[in-house]
Amino acid sequence: MQGLVEANMETLLGVRFLASEYGTGPVHGGRIDSLGLDENGSPVIVEYKRGVDAGVINQGLFYLSWLVDHRAEFEHLVRDRLGATAASQVLWSGPRLICIAGDFTRYDVHAVREHRRSIDLVRYRLFGSDLLGLETVASVSGGTRVARQARPQAVARAAVGVQAASMVELASAVDEALLGLGDGVNRVERKQYRAYQRLRNFACVCPPQRSKLLVYLKVDPKDVDLVPGFTRDVSGLGHHGTGDLEVQLRTPRDVERAQELFRASYAAA
Repeated sequence: MQGLVEANMETLLGVRFLASEYGTGPVHGGRIDSLGLDENGSPVIVEYKRGVDAGVINQGLFYLSWLVDHRAEFEHLVRDRLGATAASQVLWSGPRLICIAGDFTRYDVHAVREHRRSIDLVRYRLFGSDLLGLETVASVSGGTRVARQARPQAVARAAVGVQAASMVELASAVDEALLGLGDGVNRVERKQYRAYQRLRNFACVCPPQRSKLLVYLKVDPKDVDLVPGFTRDVSGLGHHGTGDLEVQLRTPRDVERAQELFRASYAAA
């Protein structure tokens, strides 16, 4: 199971694989099952257990504390595996722990909600010798989750002007729509974009432009009837964030039009 995940980590978890059975040194005396870097640059520890074992959570938290105390070592590993650019963009505000096990109890779910850490509990199923299914049981964010905000009113308009304020309101409406898609949606702030994720990113929102807001979704553009000025295939184009479908939003009506695409991307994450 560990081998299957590590061989397909980016597809399954949205995480770039860095190392397997990574030693934490003679003082700490442990071995991290898998180390990786997610789509937003957050460090990720993946721990595995064959059956139901609450110890996987405590063990993972033990390694997560070690990781936070050894940032330079982790960044050196990223530099060796993924290059200097990736190492310079490591996001330490929300390191993540992903626990993959045969199952979890309600006590496990309660326990992770009591921690101020980003933790995903993932149940696995094996089908034959080479097929693996993953199901998220619980997803709790530590430093990356942000409370839903009320839409800005006249104060924002007075401070930044009517047109700019309309873009702020539009961004707030998108934020509300994406966070409202279901439980376990986390928001990750990066300088170039704001990511919304379950286990993986399902939407990335760029800072508002003068007259539009760009949202990138994990939806195959080939499955969408593209509308000029509203949706665009960017699979061959460079852009901030992740996702091959660009949605251009200019009005609250556009946000309503995009809801079905938002839901499709959320369901696929």
